[in-house]
Amino acid sequence: MKDTFDHLLAVFSSQRFLNKQGIGNEVPFFICPFKPEEAVDMERYRGQLTKRLEQAGKRVLDINLYDLSVDLLKQRGIWERILEMEQSTPKERLKELLQGVLDPETHLVPAISDRLANADFDVLFLSGVGEVFPYIRSHNVLNNLQSTAKEKPTVMFFPGEYTHSQEAGASLDLFGRLHDDKFYRAFNIFHYET
Repeated sequence: MKDTFDHLLAVFSSQRFLNKQGIGNEVPFFICPFKPEEAVDMERYRGQLTKRLEQAGKRVLDINLYDLSVDLLKQRGIWERILEMEQSTPKERLKELLQGVLDPETHLVPAISDRLANADFDVLFLSGVGEVFPYIRSHNVLNNLQSTAKEKPTVMFFPGEYTHSQEAGASLDLFGRLHDDKFYRAFNIFHYET
């Protein structure tokens, strides 16, 4: 994990990364995959990365999708009702309800856009992907963010595997088990050189 931290710090600190160089004309989206069993370590490293980057004068906007979801549910006045329903409502029905009220296109990404507009930052970190599954899917967030978060590099911390090839396209495998072979316009941060 120390090598992981060192690589991420070097990449995120580099002017090449911050200036979106080496990605052609693609949207500056990066996936930081990690083993699900390393989630606690990665959470700690993300906090340490943020501190080290800020000490070096690089500003990080860190958005946790779970925390943002809870904030949105509270703003809409339905958080307490969701908690009450959780025990007695079938999981599929609860999932459908959450997918509706936290839809990436109509609710989640506009809330992220508001945070982007009200922050001065150099890089956006997105986390909490595992915590919001299955009612929010990471590929839906990325697809809907393409028109909003293209000015600064965006890094999604992803508990699973991310593979990308010209022939097969891209695949985000959440928790190393749930295969989702949608098209992603993102780069694996571990393949990016400073």
